[in-house]
Amino acid sequence: MPDLKRTLQPVVEKVSEGFRALLLNGQRQVGKSTLLSNMSKGTRRGYVSLDNMSERRLAQTDPELFLQQNPPPVIIDEVQYALSLFPYIKIYVDNHRNDKGAFWLTGSQKYKLMQGVQESLAGRIAIIDMMGLSYREKIKQPFSADPFVPSMDKQPDMKKLTIRDVYKHIWEGGLPEIVVDIKIDRERYYASYIQSYIERDVRDFYNVSKPIQFFDFVSVVAAQTGRLLNYSSLARDIGIDVKTAQSWMGILERSGLVYLMRPYLPNITNRIVKTPKMYFLDTGLAAYMTKWLTPESLMSGAFAGAILETYVVGEILKSYSHNGKEPSMYLYRDASQNEVDIVLEQDGTLYPIEIKKTANPGLNDYKSFALLQKLNKKVGLGAIICLQPERIPLSREVVSIPVWEI
Repeated sequence: MPDLKRTLQPVVEKVSEGFRALLLNGQRQVGKSTLLSNMSKGTRRGYVSLDNMSERRLAQTDPELFLQQNPPPVIIDEVQYALSLFPYIKIYVDNHRNDKGAFWLTGSQKYKLMQGVQESLAGRIAIIDMMGLSYREKIKQPFSADPFVPSMDKQPDMKKLTIRDVYKHIWEGGLPEIVVDIKIDRERYYASYIQSYIERDVRDFYNVSKPIQFFDFVSVVAAQTGRLLNYSSLARDIGIDVKTAQSWMGILERSGLVYLMRPYLPNITNRIVKTPKMYFLDTGLAAYMTKWLTPESLMSGAFAGAILETYVVGEILKSYSHNGKEPSMYLYRDASQNEVDIVLEQDGTLYPIEIKKTANPGLNDYKSFALLQKLNKKVGLGAIICLQPERIPLSREVVSIPVWEI
C-alpha cells in the first residue's frame, strides 16, 4: 500500500517524547499499524503482530518471554489479544523512566484495552484515537493543525467539488486500502471486512452467539444512520430483545464503527440518559451494507441526506481526533422537537451547525440557531455546511461552508 501522510503523525511524535508507552486505538483497517511502521522506518524499533497466532499464544502464556524476544522500542499490533502483557510492560516502563516511546501499541477494542490500562498502566500510557482517512488526507492537501470550528476564513487551495465528486468520496469511505487501490474488488473487500469483524472481534471478545442476526443488526444500524437511536425499533426489525440491541450497539460504539452524538444539556448527567443520534462512521461501509452500488445511486436516492450528514459528522470528528483532541460535540433538541444538527462547545462558546443537501442555503436553514440563546451561554458563529461552491456569509452570525472545506 502506498504511504499516506496522516495528520496524526506529529501528534504521535510529540506524545512519544513525553510518554514511555502509547496506545493507538481505532476501528480495524484505518491504518494504525501502517502509520507506526512508516514512522519507524530507519530506526531500530521492532514490530510484532498478535494477529499471528504463534506470537499471540506466546504473549498470552508467557508474556515475560514474549517481551524478551520483542524488546523495546517495539510496535505491538492488536494488543487487545494479550492484555496479560500490560503488567510486564508496567514493570519495564517503571524501571526505565527515561526510555520515552518504548512501546507503541495498537488495538481495535477500546473497552477491553481500557480495562487493561486502568489495571496496569494508568498514568504511564498515552491513548490516541485514530479514524479512517479524512478528505484532506485522501487528496493530500495541507492538513489543518486546528480542529474544525466555524469561521468566515476561506480555505486556500481547496479544489471545488461537484455534487457527484462529494458523493464519490462519501461512497468511497475512509478505509485506506479501498482509497489507494483502484483495482480492488470493493464488494469482496467489504464482505471480507465485515465477516472478519464479526468472527474475529465480535465473537472473540463479546461471545455473540448469533452472528447472522448480528450482521443483520449492523445492516439496520447502517440504514438508520443520522437518526435518533431507537432500541425498540432496532430490536423489532431484527427479532431480538431490547437488552440485546443495547448490548450490540455498545459493541459497535466501542469498535469505532458507530458514533453516538448525545444531546446538549447544561446538566451533564442528563446528557447520558437522553436519546442520542446514531452515526455509522465509515460511509463507504454504510453504503455497502445498505446496497447503494454506485455514487450516482447514493446521490439521488432516499439515503442521500442522511449519508451526507453522517459524512460531515465524521469529518468534523476526524479534525479533532487526528489532532489529538476530543470534541465537545452535541445534538440540540428541545421539547418541541426543534433541532440543531451539531452544537460544538469550545472555551465556553457554543457554535451551532446545520448540515444541508443544498447549494442555496437560506434563512429557514438556520432559524433554529436562535434557540441556543436561551441556554445562557455565549453563542459564536453558526455554520450551514452544504453543497454551495463558495464559503459565503449568510449574515453577521452565520456562514455557509462547502462540505469539502471542513
